[in-house]
Amino acid sequence: MPVLARVRRGSYQDSVALLQAQQALRQMPGVEEAGVVMATPANLALLRGAGLDAPELQGAGPDDLVAVVRARTQVEAERALDRLDELLSPRAPAGGTSYRPRTVRTAVRALPGANVAVVSVPGRFAAGVAEEALREGLHVFLFSDNVALEEEVRLKRLAAERGLLVMGPDCGTALVAGAGLGFANAVRRGRVGIVAASGTGLQEVACLVHRWGGGVSHGLGAGGRDLSDPVGGTSFATALTALAEDPDTEVVVLLSKPPSPQVARRVLALARRCDKPVVVNFLGAQGPPQVGNLYFASTLEEAAHLAVRLSGGHPPAEREPEPEGVRWAVGQRWLRGLFVGGSLCAEAQLVLRGSVGRVWSNVPLSPDARLPDPLASREHTVVDVGSDEFTVGRLHPMLDPSVRSQRLLHEARDPEVAVLLVDVVLGFGAHPDPAGELAQVWEEATRTARRSGRELVCVASVCGTELDPQPYGRQVERLRGRGVLVAPTNAAAARVAGALCGRAGAPSEQGPLPTVDLRDGEGMTHEVSPAVRELLRGPVRAVNVGLESFAQSLESQGVPVVSVDWKPPAAGDAELLELLSRLGG
Repeated sequence: MPVLARVRRGSYQDSVALLQAQQALRQMPGVEEAGVVMATPANLALLRGAGLDAPELQGAGPDDLVAVVRARTQVEAERALDRLDELLSPRAPAGGTSYRPRTVRTAVRALPGANVAVVSVPGRFAAGVAEEALREGLHVFLFSDNVALEEEVRLKRLAAERGLLVMGPDCGTALVAGAGLGFANAVRRGRVGIVAASGTGLQEVACLVHRWGGGVSHGLGAGGRDLSDPVGGTSFATALTALAEDPDTEVVVLLSKPPSPQVARRVLALARRCDKPVVVNFLGAQGPPQVGNLYFASTLEEAAHLAVRLSGGHPPAEREPEPEGVRWAVGQRWLRGLFVGGSLCAEAQLVLRGSVGRVWSNVPLSPDARLPDPLASREHTVVDVGSDEFTVGRLHPMLDPSVRSQRLLHEARDPEVAVLLVDVVLGFGAHPDPAGELAQVWEEATRTARRSGRELVCVASVCGTELDPQPYGRQVERLRGRGVLVAPTNAAAARVAGALCGRAGAPSEQGPLPTVDLRDGEGMTHEVSPAVRELLRGPVRAVNVGLESFAQSLESQGVPVVSVDWKPPAAGDAELLELLSRLGG
């Protein structure tokens, strides 16, 4: 079958527009497969892995848009690509209104009382948009990843000067005064407040608290690098202090992957001054069960359990699935985990260390387990397909599951793979039917394996609630209907998968996990600004800059929102942007 490609040099397009164009091309007569992406190294590798390689892709770079089609005939491929301009032309905004403001400043004027900017533009432009929002007096929910570290430091210093909160960058979710921002779940309001440098960690804990009878007052994201030495925990400390004095919060939960030891000591010193119980889960770091008002949890599951119990609830005991006897073919022994949630990926690695030994990853808990190539698994491997190398120039896999689907089919063809471990994340802003998409791919994977005389087992967890746009129970049944083993929590899914594989790894080669340093650290002194107090009182009134799906999810929750008709400076042309920067423009 012929494969044709078109390359647009220096052409920026919103990742949602790219996904919509790709889906439209796939539905055209004679088209077998299509890809429309920015030409990052990872995206080009994924195109080639899908059989979409063409000479035109040679020399294409991250600032170039590429469209590739495989069709039955040359004529059908050309006819499909001839529609590219039409498919990428601007669409009318949601809601039927023809006017949208072009800047954050004009959006604030159009929405009196606006207090939060939701920013999800590409990383190299995000800091400029976030700064504009801060200077207009807005708190910032910064979903964008690939933002330079020095820009994050600068933005958070500016926010501190103005008494504002920056959640992010790379902040996937937040729950503020009952409104879910980004990939948030629908949970009841309650007495548990969460501070997280961990997006899907916040989602998992919030959903488990809800499903186990509790509720969440607020869930404030800080961004995955906030507890690093350069950033210094600025947003984390602001959020912790705000929840410590919040009258609707009785228990505070702190979530992060292992932070800088120095920053962790300062944060924990601040937490000790809180007159409420504080549950601490620094994934991958070990701590004692309890020190004063601090309760240490080793997993997200345990953190949720403690939070519910400390807030007066009684978490139920949930059964883990017990797989019936599986007959592996000779050589089948490895586990492959494919996660859309970075924190869920980290938690799975933590659990699996005790049952299968070393687990390779693109985001390992210890440096000695880092994959040399994120696109190539080895032995037991767990991959975060939502990490930066997979998301430049394309949608996050919670919205577009195609990257994971393609990787899952690839792993299923490996004759040494026995178990696949996956997460399914529901909520506002996410794919409308992630379990349905996964179930279809799993069915194809099992057919592939059986043709070669092998059995595969897929173990999954579903992060969500019955109140989500994709109801939890229905999503679970979609997976079970295709033979997927569904565990009640992500940690439980990892335990089940690890038990299936046994100890085929090499535990003695793993580096030790860090321990939580509880020595007295330099205390942080934080006062909650009136603007942060007002934000928690609500209601949220949002300015959206970026993904239209985030605006739509806010509207579905009854949150007033105005979307900015944002376009990148210089149309995204890298050379022209560099010239403008040198000229001070």
